[in-house]
Amino acid sequence: MTITAAQVKELRDQTGAGMMDAKKALTETGGDMEAAIDWLRTKGLAKAAKKSGRTAAEGLVGIAVAGGVGVAVEINSETDFVAKNAEFQEMVAGITRAALGVRDIGALGAAALDGKTVAEVLTDKIAKIGENMTLRRMARIEGESVAAYVHNAAAEGMGKIGVLVALKGADAGIGKQLAMHVAAASPAALSEADLDPAIVEREREVQTQKALEENAAAAKPKPEAVIHNNIIPGRMKKFLEEVTLLGQKFVINPDITVAQAAAEAGVEILGFVRLEVGEGIEKKGEDFAAEVAKMTGA
Repeated sequence: MTITAAQVKELRDQTGAGMMDAKKALTETGGDMEAAIDWLRTKGLAKAAKKSGRTAAEGLVGIAVAGGVGVAVEINSETDFVAKNAEFQEMVAGITRAALGVRDIGALGAAALDGKTVAEVLTDKIAKIGENMTLRRMARIEGESVAAYVHNAAAEGMGKIGVLVALKGADAGIGKQLAMHVAAASPAALSEADLDPAIVEREREVQTQKALEENAAAAKPKPEAVIHNNIIPGRMKKFLEEVTLLGQKFVINPDITVAQAAAEAGVEILGFVRLEVGEGIEKKGEDFAAEVAKMTGA
């Protein structure tokens, strides 16, 4: 019987098991999902399976650079307490090093680490530590040189925010400054050309509607041609300066843009990566009354 990738993914999602374990379980049980779950439980993976439904929004971003290649990997845990655990940090460091040899998150899960796959190492750690953990994201960047910066570092090469900046040209220290800028300013894209057109169009619609409403309420309304030909283009220019890395004011010297700072340093910014722990994860919570009721048994 042929086991599909979709079946393996479904079983992994339900149990938190490693890729190879999930495939073997399905093979052994003829593709029966419930039987495969039971098979995994009998192999000592039940503890990991029980944790798989919990929200893992804490954790660390690990970064590593080798030559002209840089990688950033986000590994999540349920609590910040585990993120401070030396054993968890050692695992993050190992997985991040393994990421230097692969191109994407799928390949990283199957990469070798300490005689196992990365996915298996993660599953074993879930069972041992007792919290759900996820290998959430990986980003890779290349250039003549790659600069790295970790904000709120928990240990060497890992923290809550990891940044990589790829450069063309000799980095005489500007790379680290640029990476720090990215951490602080969180640009949406390198330049206008790299920005999602949908984001630009949405902002244009917002600014257009806002300008028209303001003009309608003004004591002396301007001609609509002025709104469309002057005011809206001006606001869009400001928006693009605020959200693109090259257009932003350089945090080290706000009198110049990042593009100007790079040019003065004799480098070209090829791209950047910024990963922040828990971005986009909806954290489940309870209101205070519900929390008190749970504690008192009410």
